[in-house]
Amino acid sequence: MPALRRLSIRVALATAALLLGACTKGESGPAEAEGPADPPPRVAVLTVEPRRVVVTDELPGRVSALRTAEIRPQVSGIVQKVLFTEGSEVTADQPLFQIDPAPLVADVEAAEAVLTRAQADLLNAGLKYDRIQALSDARTASAATLGDATAALAQGKANVAEATATLTRRKLELAHATVRSPIPGRIGQALTTEGGLASVGGTAALAVVQQLDRIYLDVRQPSIRREALEDMAASGRSEDAGTLGIDIFTIAGKPYEFPGEVLFSDTTVDPGTGSLSLRVEVPNPYRQLLPGMYLRARVPSAVYPAALTVPQQAVTRDASGKPQLTVLASDNMAAPRAVELGPLVERRYVILSGLSAGETVVVEGQDRAGAGRPVAPVPYQPAASPTEG
Repeated sequence: MPALRRLSIRVALATAALLLGACTKGESGPAEAEGPADPPPRVAVLTVEPRRVVVTDELPGRVSALRTAEIRPQVSGIVQKVLFTEGSEVTADQPLFQIDPAPLVADVEAAEAVLTRAQADLLNAGLKYDRIQALSDARTASAATLGDATAALAQGKANVAEATATLTRRKLELAHATVRSPIPGRIGQALTTEGGLASVGGTAALAVVQQLDRIYLDVRQPSIRREALEDMAASGRSEDAGTLGIDIFTIAGKPYEFPGEVLFSDTTVDPGTGSLSLRVEVPNPYRQLLPGMYLRARVPSAVYPAALTVPQQAVTRDASGKPQLTVLASDNMAAPRAVELGPLVERRYVILSGLSAGETVVVEGQDRAGAGRPVAPVPYQPAASPTEG
């Protein structure tokens, strides 16, 4: 009897549990099946607009002076004075060295004496010619005598001209005893001192003056870059990069405050390196850049007047490794699209084909933009660069 009672209690409890579960399922089951739909994923997007893009190559180069003048004597002699301060700025025609002028003064005086004697001889020849001419007119002098007088007069004139030229030459040599700078610039060390011998035939210069208010920077650019730029200019996709300013940087990467200007590109390609020499003129008002220094020049290699660019992270790859973008349609449906990439400039790709101006591209969240599923676009906010405040 007790066993039967316990069995009845168990059956009653099981039946109650089943009924309670059925009621609970009936009340909550449909609500759970119809639960709220997941919201569309948020993605960062950017509307593509055309912009001017300059592609550059950063090339090393070496500084040389705008003009360099080796100061050499035009007369030989002993240096009496050095008339400048080493390392200072000098002007054009400024005296730099004084060579002993005494021997040259004596040469001038000797030339003056020769000229005086030649002038006296000419005067005498002229008087003699006048007398012979008068006698010839009176038929008392022979034709031969008149001819000799005429020749003597001509010889006297030639002697005066020669003596005059010699005197001019001697005075010029005397003036060259003061050695002057032919150009303005900064002068280096004096390569001779007082008492040294200045020789016209010597191989060593007395000093060197370099004009440094503007300098040349000679860099070498791959010839293929020049060819590509010319092709783009011919097709109308680019402009002449030679008209653009050249940004200059020190070897340590510090920017120089004045841009350079391309003067010319060499007409011969180096057969060993396949590069062209490019000469850039750079202002140097504070004399910061000195000959022999190495700098880096950011040389334009291509210019896109109206390029379409996207941030680097907007570009993904398909299964075959080809580049693609995720483009957003007007109904916020995203779809991948194959594109042709150009150069990477300031962490943005130039898109050569496959994209049109005004289209919206997914920059971040491409993995959440599945095919056939709408997305919630938000404006892309680029991260601040380390150099920005």
